[in-house]
Amino acid sequence: MTDLSGLETELRGIVRGEVGFDVTARALVTMDASNYRRVPAGVVAPWDADDVAAVLEVCRARGVPVVARGGGTSIAGQATGTGVVLDFTRHMNGLLELDPGTRTAVVQPGLVLDRLQEAAAPHGLRFGPDPSTHSRCTLGGMIGNNSCGSHSVAWGTTADSVRELSVLTARGQRLRLGTQWAGAPDGLRALAEGDLARLRTGFPELPRRISGYALDALLPEKGADVARSFCGSEGTLGILTEAVVGLVQAPRARALAVLAYGDESGAAEAAAGLLPLGPLTVEGMAADLVRSPAGLPRGGAWLFVETGGRTTAEAHARAEAIVRAADVVDSLLVTDAAAQRALWRIREDASGTATRLPDGTEAWPGWEDCAVPPARLGPYLRDFRALLGAHGLRGTPYGHFGDGCIHVRIDFDLLTEAGIGRFRRFSEELADLVVAHGGSLSGEHGDGQARAELLPRMYGDETVRLFERAKAVWDPDDLLNPGMLVRPAPLDSGLRFSVLPRRPVDVTFGYPADGGDFRAAVRRCVGVAKCRTSTAAGPAVMCPSFRATGEEEHSTRGRARLLHEMLAGELVTDGWRSAQVRDALDLCLSCKGCRSDCPVGVDMATYKAEFLHHHYEGRRRPAAHYSMGRLPLWLRWVARTRTAPLLNRLASVRLLARAARRLGGIAAQREIPAIAREPFSRWWRHRQRRTTGDLLVLWPDTFTEHLSPSVGQAAVRVLEDAGLRVELPPSRPVGGQVCCGLTYVSTGQLDRARAVLRRTLDLMEPVLRRGIPVVVLEPSCAAALRGDLPELLHDDPRAPLLASAVLTFAEALERHAPGWTPPAVDRPVAGQTHCHQHAVLGDGADRALRTAAGLTGELSGGCCGLAGNFGFEQGHFEVSKSCAEEQLLPSVRQAPKDALILADGFSCRTQLEQLAGIRGRHLAEVLAEALEAPEGRRGPGSE
Repeated sequence: MTDLSGLETELRGIVRGEVGFDVTARALVTMDASNYRRVPAGVVAPWDADDVAAVLEVCRARGVPVVARGGGTSIAGQATGTGVVLDFTRHMNGLLELDPGTRTAVVQPGLVLDRLQEAAAPHGLRFGPDPSTHSRCTLGGMIGNNSCGSHSVAWGTTADSVRELSVLTARGQRLRLGTQWAGAPDGLRALAEGDLARLRTGFPELPRRISGYALDALLPEKGADVARSFCGSEGTLGILTEAVVGLVQAPRARALAVLAYGDESGAAEAAAGLLPLGPLTVEGMAADLVRSPAGLPRGGAWLFVETGGRTTAEAHARAEAIVRAADVVDSLLVTDAAAQRALWRIREDASGTATRLPDGTEAWPGWEDCAVPPARLGPYLRDFRALLGAHGLRGTPYGHFGDGCIHVRIDFDLLTEAGIGRFRRFSEELADLVVAHGGSLSGEHGDGQARAELLPRMYGDETVRLFERAKAVWDPDDLLNPGMLVRPAPLDSGLRFSVLPRRPVDVTFGYPADGGDFRAAVRRCVGVAKCRTSTAAGPAVMCPSFRATGEEEHSTRGRARLLHEMLAGELVTDGWRSAQVRDALDLCLSCKGCRSDCPVGVDMATYKAEFLHHHYEGRRRPAAHYSMGRLPLWLRWVARTRTAPLLNRLASVRLLARAARRLGGIAAQREIPAIAREPFSRWWRHRQRRTTGDLLVLWPDTFTEHLSPSVGQAAVRVLEDAGLRVELPPSRPVGGQVCCGLTYVSTGQLDRARAVLRRTLDLMEPVLRRGIPVVVLEPSCAAALRGDLPELLHDDPRAPLLASAVLTFAEALERHAPGWTPPAVDRPVAGQTHCHQHAVLGDGADRALRTAAGLTGELSGGCCGLAGNFGFEQGHFEVSKSCAEEQLLPSVRQAPKDALILADGFSCRTQLEQLAGIRGRHLAEVLAEALEAPEGRRGPGSE
């Protein structure tokens, strides 16, 4: 057995990068995006090639395996290992050189593909291959798997773009791989030249033949290309430390033709016929993969065919030619770049959305990317569907139809012995089917553990033995990624689900999308790592804490991995009491961005609340849970005692404020917000009310009620101008006010949250019986009522009634005052869409209302970083500020001088004020001010 403490000590003494043998570091890399799980001895983030050499020397002496890892998005299990995992994403992630003249770039293995694309774009260049994980996959991983992507019909695989590779062998030899045997280790040339006939006849000619070792690249007629033969070796031959890659000329303009067909077979059979027209992509997907067909032409399956040109007109003409040549049910031709990106997102998210079938059933990889000759794709898919049916399985094929490469997630039962047996039988039969159609078991993601056992069915025993001999030439000690490609582990061993509890875990939330099973909720994360992006694209939010720290444990995937290991109980042994899980969740902002932006709908905010509930059960909580978690209670007490002026004066005294922050667990850098002298509901009781029009109940959330009543007053002014009648919810003299329970939920005080919500439902019962809409001004509170309420009180039939009654301010005007015209503000706007609004509520009605009022410009995505109590808690200020600096603060700094700064959330407005001295306003305030202006126009309900 390996002496882990001795190994760690020795590595720390010689490695300049980080060495992690702690529970968290190991737990984060037990899995990639496959079905497999292997627990490593430790993780090293090497600083440079010398660090890599040092790790190899120590591990070779101790007989410890070494596995190279990039973004961890591999789907066949090859990015996991039982020895030392080398994480190249932390330090060896640079673009060392980019030469537009030679169209080459020198990269380190941890460089994310999108960073290379961004650097190449100003020169009109790009790296050809582009997997759907382009925002987080690394060049090293792409070379290891010989990745392809949607543009492979034009620019080929990663191997087609590799020029030279710098590699360290397991025995420390530094090689520079290239053509004409450059860098070949001793014995490789003799091995190849001794079996030339097999190399010429034993390897199928396919555009997407990724399986096995590419030994045929060593043929003299193919340039004896050692670098190309290394591509797709999955880290089993050597460790890549640097690469010279070729770039291609990017089209100046592009057009996208979306071709609709009656069914998947029609699309598949049409794909090969489009290739002579020179498309850049021919991607296919069927209707059962699409969450919403909005924006797609009518049909049951689609081909996404992209064309390029020097001008938009030229690209458009080529796309038109493809539409004319295609026998389609319907078609759509798009040249607008934003519209193209929106359509491509549907396709790129498929690797995640495919993990849930339309009825919510889980589906898994394992047969993710078989490839057949493009002309055989139609017949192959029919046989594939028949084989699925014969085994009682379901799946949703999609992928690179122009290359004959199909991705699919299948509803394997990988939790029971019988289901795993069926998984094996199906795998064996499907391998035979692929071979019968002249195909490759892998067409993009490599063999790993998922398919390597079946390689003899594709290549025969003699060629597989040749693979084993090649492995021995490069790595005679079998040190590098053992169990992959040659002498593989069985395809049904080491499944990541086998370690999970056999019985459901007792939890508080209902998890309706997962059958009430917390284990299934945690299983949602399949590892595609969309949460590991360094920038938020467009309106996206997920995952602000990862973008702030760059640490895997602060990504949605990292936290899901730790929760998985918590349930497994092997690495994380203290269950809900785990300090490692608590610390990883500590920087989760509960922004809920993952709920909408994660392709599989992981809801880490809910998982965090669940964990905190159990973690602190029967124990003392952090001070912030009492001060800010119970904020509604304290503020109601202040309102009843009318002590707001006194408390505001005390908070202005520096020493007292410092003491209050320390006692309350509040960050020293924060100012305590002022409490309103008059709560919103008290103002309401003393005003003249309207008695006509549709009745709406306006929810007095804690923030509007006690901290920003001006928002509530403005909303009343606008709603009444629109001809609507406004009332507040019923209340009781003592402790009888409605509350969404948000602060209790976010701090994991779920018993209190449930009690508060039941009291709220009691108060709201008359409103619910009458079916009156409920307008909630604070987006986080509206999201809590729509999402958290029915999941927390899943046993109360009133909960879904209130959830369905909730409307945002803009939705209320859209649905109940459709004839009302807002005042013409005619100003540009800047600011941020509230993260909960983006994730749970949607902002379509808000966009329409802003447009109708003449408010121009887009609001930014991301998260403001305050996120309720998060940004106020001790230890969170720097991350909170970093999140704000990502999109929100730059957007308002760059805004036109006359721009209005919109921020519907109290947290967003507070962050703007405290970090930038800028006053943000709720949309209701902007509209109310316009109504009061001399030129303001009064609505049909005005007197």
